[in-house]
Amino acid sequence: MKLAADNLNALNPRVAQALRDLDPVPIRELVQRCTSPGVDWIDLNPGYLSKRHYDRMAFLVETVEAVTDRGLILDSPNPEVLARGLAACRKTPVLSALSREPHKIDGLLPLAVAYGTPLVVLLMDERSRVPVSMEERLALAVELRETAMAVGVAPHRLIFDPVLPNLSWPDAAEHVREVVKTVRMLSGGSIFPEPARTMVGLSNLRSGLRKRYPLDVEIRCLAVLAGAGLDTVLADTVQPDFLGAYKAINRLVADEETNGRFPAPHERD
Repeated sequence: MKLAADNLNALNPRVAQALRDLDPVPIRELVQRCTSPGVDWIDLNPGYLSKRHYDRMAFLVETVEAVTDRGLILDSPNPEVLARGLAACRKTPVLSALSREPHKIDGLLPLAVAYGTPLVVLLMDERSRVPVSMEERLALAVELRETAMAVGVAPHRLIFDPVLPNLSWPDAAEHVREVVKTVRMLSGGSIFPEPARTMVGLSNLRSGLRKRYPLDVEIRCLAVLAGAGLDTVLADTVQPDFLGAYKAINRLVADEETNGRFPAPHERD
């Protein structure tokens, strides 16, 4: 299971201010904090931008690539913003994210084909609605895979995100259960000829709710998703104790896959 840091996000006040001022220093400092050993990717999300600020994605790319060689995920609902970021990248990033929304199909797929990028596929409908059931999520996965392949995106470049809920949702527990089932079906090769790559945004669970729910909620959810075959987790890697828990879960899953069993306690160190 790979780890992507989601700390370079405009919801972070320091990042938002740095984007307004085009100040690279806070961005560089945050990159140093969130790229501990074990972090594979950095997600760059400048938030919703007015047209005159579309260049902020390029600013993020250039600032981050100057201080790290980690892979980048360019994360924006606006294809024009993604295009600015792609033009600035020194190496191929991941694009995030396709859904059934027509402007994303029309705008993101040509970029993914032209640049040969991996592409995150959010299992959301044309109204940005997240379905509850596994069956509805898988139907979207099948449809969006066919749409992407029809224009030349190779299936191995698709990364499916079944969308974890925020815990404020009234049916959050049901969504979590269905996300786990969806990951298991996709990663296990039960839906497509090949096992599919999967990703979840773990921080979605406690966004705005960290005083109410402890980090342990994320860690327990991650352990279940890892057991279901999750390929990549997008998370706040600066949180105290998160990286240690992530690495422990990864070791347990790797041992179970290798040996067909979980190691005894005395074998884990």
